[in-house]
Amino acid sequence: MTGPRTRTRTRRRAASLVRRLHPAPLVRRLAAPLVAGALAAGALALPAQPAQAAGSVVEVTGSQGDWQLTVDGSPYQVKGLTWGPAASDAGKYLPDLRSMGVNTIRTWGTDATSKPLLDAAAANDIKVVAGFWLQPGGGPGSGGCVDYVTDDGYKSSMLEEFTNWVDAYRDHPGVLMWNVGNESVLGLQNCYSGEALEEQRDAYTSFVNDVAVRIHARDPDHPVTSTDAWTGAWPYYKENAPDLDLYAVNAYQDVCGIRSAWEQGGYTKPYIVTETGPPGEWEVPDDANGVPEEPTDQAKAEGYTAAWDCVTGHRGVALGATMFHYGTEYDFGGIWFNLLPAGQKRLSYYAVKRAYGAGTDADNTPPVISAMSVEGDPSRVPAGGELTLSVRATDPDGDPLSYEVLSNSKYLDESNELTPLPATDLGGGRLRVTAPDRPGVWKMYVKATDGKGNVGVESRSVRIVPPDVDGTNAALNAPATASSEQQGGGDCPCTAAGAVDGDLTTRWASDWSDPQWLSVDLGTRTAFRHVQLVWETSYATEYTVQTSDDGRNWRTVREVTGGDGGVDDLDVSGTGRYVRVHGTQRGTGWGYSLYEFGVYT
Repeated sequence: MTGPRTRTRTRRRAASLVRRLHPAPLVRRLAAPLVAGALAAGALALPAQPAQAAGSVVEVTGSQGDWQLTVDGSPYQVKGLTWGPAASDAGKYLPDLRSMGVNTIRTWGTDATSKPLLDAAAANDIKVVAGFWLQPGGGPGSGGCVDYVTDDGYKSSMLEEFTNWVDAYRDHPGVLMWNVGNESVLGLQNCYSGEALEEQRDAYTSFVNDVAVRIHARDPDHPVTSTDAWTGAWPYYKENAPDLDLYAVNAYQDVCGIRSAWEQGGYTKPYIVTETGPPGEWEVPDDANGVPEEPTDQAKAEGYTAAWDCVTGHRGVALGATMFHYGTEYDFGGIWFNLLPAGQKRLSYYAVKRAYGAGTDADNTPPVISAMSVEGDPSRVPAGGELTLSVRATDPDGDPLSYEVLSNSKYLDESNELTPLPATDLGGGRLRVTAPDRPGVWKMYVKATDGKGNVGVESRSVRIVPPDVDGTNAALNAPATASSEQQGGGDCPCTAAGAVDGDLTTRWASDWSDPQWLSVDLGTRTAFRHVQLVWETSYATEYTVQTSDDGRNWRTVREVTGGDGGVDDLDVSGTGRYVRVHGTQRGTGWGYSLYEFGVYT
């Protein structure tokens, strides 16, 4: 293969198991699970347990439709957030969580590194839903296929590992409950299909029950639950995991439908919502450029409020929620979901704080961006040209605002990174930047900060296209040949013809070696004055443009060094029947790849 396919976004589709699918990316698996056998191999030692307060007795009490969670006999409603920072930073962040009215945090893995988090949680009167990771956790996109029907070794290893960590922490005052697995009933569809998939889901949920039985035998004072995506997994738990004390579910846009699903399913256990918030990337409609339309900051804040209202509206059954996500990552997923990306608080942070009853009247709150637009046609922005963004922002506290523009290429190459772009402030909320140089759909972000630790962020997509070139493209649909062609993998075959067909969704791709070339036959000796190269991710840092009258003897008309991909617009003076680009140094570990090779007269 020549490298990642950069122009087509794979839209994941859920099987009939679930009404909505909930993929794993978005940088949320920050408490990594232990690998199987690590404990047995001595890679991690059980933490020493200094003298500390005794662990709490946590119970699910009540009867059908009238349950409650109690901690040491007192009613306890889970007012929580999923945990993002490193466990070692817990002492820094837990006081802030407590100030928000949060009494619970949720993790996805429990190991030797969990102790500082549990200690800090207990010191701040916060409890932890302590997770245990099972493959293929995280829903679609996750790795690690396990055969739960036959792989007794994996199951035995996980059972032993989880038991050891339960023994280590069962008396810790920070523990609220144990949570076995995350979205694996859904994730198994990546590994199996048909009857085999059903057998695996039955076997997986039966194993979860085995874990619950073992935990109860070692720790009768804390409930055991298991998380999956949406309620389509619950029938499997109902059939195969009777020893769970309660169910757990991740649901975003459809969180308000959990109640009807529970009622129609005839379930006899309560539940908690272990992830929820505004709609995710997989739930929103596409925008005009064909990528998910991210909700505004205001809509996201309203999403947390609505989710909490629906959880608390299912009285006696929904025992609370750990909403997503108390994270500080400043990237694509962090902007979509984190309450404080880069440590700066946004509208959603304060919405959760209000939902949990802490109040925000005395707080300095974030800027509000009420509108954002792209001047001109956002579906045809010339690569490397001027791009002007317009925002309308106000600050509730009258603080002066500063702005930053950033870009992201996720829909080209799956990158989560945000790249700051030098911006000229034109006044009136208008910001001018140089557009990215690589064709395709980009996300553009405007960040407004108030200097008081608060931020407002909005985004729009733009489609970057090669700049128009005056003249006639003599290479368009002309015969083309190449030193090599990638025949398979990803979107290939990627033949030479794909680079001269005028279609930015097709390409030429070479073998992974130097040198390589692509040649076009103009049919007759032709004078040309401009060459435009539109590179895919796999570009050349050093290459020449050459001409020939016979396709054998070549003359160099332009030499390029320090190439960085994207679009190369080259003014040249050349004449010949054949024109080729001859790559001598690749910019990546893959081959060379061109979407278009234009030769203009």
